[in-house]
Amino acid sequence: MAYIKRHITETLIKMLRQFKVVLVTGPRQVGKSTLLKTELKDFEYVTLDDMAELEIAQKDPSLFFKNHSLPLVIDEVQYAPQLFKYIKLIADKSDEKGLICLTGSQTYSLMHNVSESLAGRIGILELQGLSLREKFKIPFYNAFIPNDKYLDSRYKTFIPYKNLWNHIHTGSMPEMADEKSDWDLFYRSYTKSYIERDVRNLLNIKEINVFYKFMVALAARTGCLFNAADIANSIGVNLKTVQNWISVLEASGIIFFLRPYENNILKRTIKTPKIYFHDTGLVCYLVGWDNPKVAQNGAMAGELFENFVMSEIAKSYLNYGKDLRNLFFYRDSNQKEIDLIILNEDRLFPIEIKKAAQVSLSMAKNFPTLKQLDNINMGTILCQCDKKMLLGENVRALPLDFV
Repeated sequence: MAYIKRHITETLIKMLRQFKVVLVTGPRQVGKSTLLKTELKDFEYVTLDDMAELEIAQKDPSLFFKNHSLPLVIDEVQYAPQLFKYIKLIADKSDEKGLICLTGSQTYSLMHNVSESLAGRIGILELQGLSLREKFKIPFYNAFIPNDKYLDSRYKTFIPYKNLWNHIHTGSMPEMADEKSDWDLFYRSYTKSYIERDVRNLLNIKEINVFYKFMVALAARTGCLFNAADIANSIGVNLKTVQNWISVLEASGIIFFLRPYENNILKRTIKTPKIYFHDTGLVCYLVGWDNPKVAQNGAMAGELFENFVMSEIAKSYLNYGKDLRNLFFYRDSNQKEIDLIILNEDRLFPIEIKKAAQVSLSMAKNFPTLKQLDNINMGTILCQCDKKMLLGENVRALPLDFV
């Protein structure tokens, strides 16, 4: 299968020009190694999946670096935390940028070593699966913001996304971009290897089947308010266990949370976050939707579509080198909810996500709950309509193809 150009590349090159060390994190199988081997051809590459290299790295880090020349890519660096002290020494001795590029999948333990040894010396990027922009080879790299400047630029590279529900079901893993790949076989192996290699190492879980039930319970609640106690009760574990497991899934790049927007002017807003998966193919596998039609027509189709759109927006931010801290949702004690609020340059952009192709102004009925704020921009209904259109003075409908 031909290499698909990753949109994070420009950000990676920019970081290597600014920092001495760059870390690329992200879950397994999203293409970290392929990205670095393809784009950093001037770097020597070594992986700690190689047992001989791993043994030297763990027992004699000084010898490890004598065996390899700079600039250097070290893949799966979390297996040898002994290297971080030496990476710090290398960075402190040189004024050059872009000396070492690291990758790691077990971010939970990895970030502890990074914060202890390399604070202020390292740039950190998170790579996720393929975005629709990448799959459709669209050369547009900006983070999604539904303002006029973004939309005018995005329109110049506009290509309609075809077979959308196939992409939602197939998921974003690069291996699944090959039509010959077996979907069920891939996700069965992916889930098994993730739980057995990462989760078991981090949490010392003996009853792996209970953790699998936990992941299924989360997938069934994607796009919903996160209720740890409800999940704990449903799978028969205590609340602290759920909290520990959630932190590992989040740090591993499997799930992410959308925080509620809070403001002193807005009263009665809830403080519970919403939960999403970065990859909707994994969601479909965990809940047993074995083909796109089942996913599209099921009772959770709206939540699944919302999850997919949120993951696409999240990828646009991560690939651009931004984190997700300026993405929120709104919900108050009167059950009024706005799916997404983007904060950009002190302006708020309210967004409703709808899987419908036919749109109406009624879909924006909750936007007025923010009218008391003075930094609100035009609201957007992000949906499957076929063109951008005004629905009212301060509301527009926007095809998903603009993300």
